[in-house]
Amino acid sequence: MEKERKCLECEEPIRGRADKKFCSDYCRNAYHNKRNKDSKNFIRNINNRLRKNYRILDSFALKDGKTRTSKNRLIDKGFDFDYITSLYTTKKGSTYFFVYDLGYLPLDNDYYMIVKRG
Repeated sequence: MEKERKCLECEEPIRGRADKKFCSDYCRNAYHNKRNKDSKNFIRNINNRLRKNYRILDSFALKDGKTRTSKNRLIDKGFDFDYITSLYTTKKGSTYFFVYDLGYLPLDNDYYMIVKRG
């Protein structure tokens, strides 16, 4: 006699295909959401941080694709220098830090040039 299969989420009996593991889409989604919760929270927190940094850079009005601001002004708006998406080093050796298509270049005296990659 075949052993009765139970849903991995709610443990209700399963009817249908022999390889079915869940009794419903709800249970399948709930099971996988619980299983992936920690990694998803980690990723969500990073994405939220990148989104906030992007909004801050985007809040500066650019003239000819660039502008200048102070480090303190960025920090006051909540900018976190630890979260970027890419680096770009010019032939002259200057390194731009990008959050998607908006970037910044450290200048002298705690100033930064904000640029938009075109």
